[in-house]
Amino acid sequence: MNIRKLALNILCSVERDGAYSALAINNSVKENKLNKLDASFLSALVYGVLERQILLDYIIAQYSKIPLKKIENKTKIILRLGVLQLLFMDRVPESAAVNESVNLAKKCGLMKSTGFINGILRSITRAEVKYTLPDESDRERCLSVKYSCPAEIVALWLNSYGEEAALTILRSLSGRPQLTARVNTLITDADSLIEELKAEGVRAEKSPLEQNALVLYDTGSIETLKAYRSGKLYIQDLSSQLCVKVLAPRAGDVMLDVCSAPGGKSFTAAQYMKNRGRIYAFDIFEHKLRLIDNTAKRLGITCLRTDIRDADTDRRELELADRVLCDVPCSGLGIINRKPEIRYKKNLLNGDLPELQYRILCNSARFTAYGGTLVYSTCTLNPAENQQNASRFLAEHPDFEPLEIKLNVKRLIDEPSNMLTLFTGANPTDGFFISAFRKKR
Repeated sequence: MNIRKLALNILCSVERDGAYSALAINNSVKENKLNKLDASFLSALVYGVLERQILLDYIIAQYSKIPLKKIENKTKIILRLGVLQLLFMDRVPESAAVNESVNLAKKCGLMKSTGFINGILRSITRAEVKYTLPDESDRERCLSVKYSCPAEIVALWLNSYGEEAALTILRSLSGRPQLTARVNTLITDADSLIEELKAEGVRAEKSPLEQNALVLYDTGSIETLKAYRSGKLYIQDLSSQLCVKVLAPRAGDVMLDVCSAPGGKSFTAAQYMKNRGRIYAFDIFEHKLRLIDNTAKRLGITCLRTDIRDADTDRRELELADRVLCDVPCSGLGIINRKPEIRYKKNLLNGDLPELQYRILCNSARFTAYGGTLVYSTCTLNPAENQQNASRFLAEHPDFEPLEIKLNVKRLIDEPSNMLTLFTGANPTDGFFISAFRKKR
């Protein structure tokens, strides 16, 4: 099995069809029945290119007489793979990086590109100084190339959060993030689950920020674990678990989760509620609601009901709720280390997402009972989608007041007490924003 060819196919699919890298890798591993070593190499190639694409293209441009825009796409991706192996994968011999790249071009029928690829890669091997970054006088350009993040996103973070926070985010963009699971406290407890996972060959450690969050190592395929199949855990980033902690649902509460899929926050809320009360989980896609129902059944959750509902446009009346969660669609700038291809989406910062998010928040706030809690959250790092929406809501809704967030996490920026931005790199979480409000009695 040619792992480099599989990597090329995945990268072409991500670029051409907008495929998600993680799903494409998992599907390729299963379809080709790759062993652990080959699967690891495939992941390193795909994620390595996506995490360093701007830098790799910058290096290629220094050695190519042909402008990047005029290089045939598959040829360019093969070059990215080759440069990645030459400069950033120590275990791949130089000869293998060059020869396998040329062979890959031949297998793809790119005979005219073989000499071009061979020439560039061999020039890199002979160069004493492999490449130089842009001058630091152009700070945004230099950081953009160094961390392979579009300059407009670098500028956003520098201008919005300052140098320290921006660098913290940028440094966290490469490498695989930790895998965190939630203990299903309706069935078991953290200590018991740690021992059960140990018996299955999985190392699990308690998160210092949340007692029922476990960091997992050496899991292999999660779905094959007995503890997973029996409903004793589910995968959920720590940021989402902390979001539900802020919401603080209690036994007997009525809760609305207006943009629920894939349902993790509703599942965690059900544990806080001891499976007593009512949780209404809404989404616009029926197949996603089926997944929520199936997972709830695996976890033994019976207080959850799903229904199709557009949180933006649906004006049907709902039951007043003690807890309302608006985890809205967003640009995803907080999960780039999980989905590195996000950063290359066009018009990522120029869309109408903030206005859509605000409409969802306002439409959902109507169903908050007096004295109830409303939480607005995103998995992005963009003030237009976060602080600005939260501040606007308070300014335009005098029947709500800010609710202080009390979590033992590291804060990198000054913000109101009812708002919290979690930065990747500063905390063991995804990039995430939480804001909390209380409906005045």
